[in-house]
Amino acid sequence: MLRLAITGGDGFLGWHTRVLARALGWPEPVSLTRADLADPAVLAAKVAGADRVLHLAGVNRGDPVEVAAGNVELAAALARGLRQCPAPPRTVVFANSVQAGNGTPYGDAKAVAAETLAGTGLDFADVRLANLYGEHGRPFYNSVVATFCRLLADGRRPEVHEDRELQLVHVIDAAAHLLGVPTAGSWDAAMPPLRVGVREVADRLAGYAALYRRGEIPPLPDRHAVRLFNTYRSHCFPAHYPLPLPRHADPRGELTEVVKSHGGQGQTFCSTSHPEVTRGEHFHLAKVERFAVLRGSAEISLRRVGHDEVVRFPVDGDSPVVVDMPTMWIHKIVNTGRGELLTLFWVNELFDPERPDTYAEPVESERREPAEALA
Repeated sequence: MLRLAITGGDGFLGWHTRVLARALGWPEPVSLTRADLADPAVLAAKVAGADRVLHLAGVNRGDPVEVAAGNVELAAALARGLRQCPAPPRTVVFANSVQAGNGTPYGDAKAVAAETLAGTGLDFADVRLANLYGEHGRPFYNSVVATFCRLLADGRRPEVHEDRELQLVHVIDAAAHLLGVPTAGSWDAAMPPLRVGVREVADRLAGYAALYRRGEIPPLPDRHAVRLFNTYRSHCFPAHYPLPLPRHADPRGELTEVVKSHGGQGQTFCSTSHPEVTRGEHFHLAKVERFAVLRGSAEISLRRVGHDEVVRFPVDGDSPVVVDMPTMWIHKIVNTGRGELLTLFWVNELFDPERPDTYAEPVESERREPAEALA
């Protein structure tokens, strides 16, 4: 269990790193804001005694001069605070880029930033990250995957103007590497890349979208397929839910189609719940999980990890629908009726008690003041 301090904690990589730290049961990282970076004394006090300082803040898009200056100055400000620290952190980790030193303003600025932090004399890890993708990426900023997902979720078709090979790393894998934790079931600290062309990514995501609009689960043969699908689903939530279920009736009764999966593992189970009973109160990092109430009435509620807003779906067995749990959203289902609740659950993988990918946390939480964002 490490005490962390982090710049860019509310950015794309920063949020996933905080989520993984929470899943590991570590204390909430100390957030280093722009105001902290502007005052070396304040910054020194906040990082004093930390086991690891993660410098994740950066400027990725915009005017080339501003991008270069922003990345250099962020690192310089952190270095000034570290030099004044009475109890320096054990390690400083820099989320660098594989583009560092490539002759572009961005790449050269990243190289300078690494040199600046290495010059503090502290134990320093310069982590060169490839193209990161994952849930809740910012379209037209974080990655082409986020852009394609947003377009498809909005019913539009991605356009590929230049096809080239990408090396895509899921952001939770990058977070595990930055935190120095060993590989486990839900992450791989070795950061294995998916080598794929831009056009192939667009086509694969478009295929996921076409099936998922009908409530069907696309083929999920490997971990990158699961994570790409989860990334697409994050852009659908909550507007696309609940998903209506096909129902067929004849004189014998009714048949409801709950899951159509086009490939990969899967496990289905049912539960009954007495009135007012709650199930869930946890989140997953990788599982695709589907809820369908077949008898009784309930409320499904969800909250994104580290956020305050709770999304609620009233559901009823008389009009069956499904709600798929987005990864890294805490969720629960409560029986709101007077009788027994019958719920069908489906997940995309067989349950492994050694690696359950289930992290306890209540959906309802005390309100927290959001930290200043450093993208």
